[in-house]
Amino acid sequence: MSWVWMLLAIASEVTGTLSMRASDGFRKKRWLVPIALCYLAAFTFLGLTLSSGMHVGVAYGLWTAIGIVLVAVAARVIWKDLLTRRMLVGIGLIVVGVVLIEAA
Repeated sequence: MSWVWMLLAIASEVTGTLSMRASDGFRKKRWLVPIALCYLAAFTFLGLTLSSGMHVGVAYGLWTAIGIVLVAVAARVIWKDLLTRRMLVGIGLIVVGVVLIEAA
């Protein structure tokens, strides 16, 4: 069950982060409620992940690494944000690091 909570935590955090980008620096007020709800859900689901037995180092590593990848790709698709080869290499290194932590 911890993986279900983890996936929900990641989805909530990514949605909250993309909503923050859509808010244009909080100038578009209609995004404030989705941002708050998504981050509240993300931390709630992360807490459930931890209470289900996933180690905090693994959970936080997965949450952040997968979030980074999804936000970077989504921002590229939605807003044409920069995503260079160097950035992709960095993302790859983050993913490799999380895999190594998970394998420990």
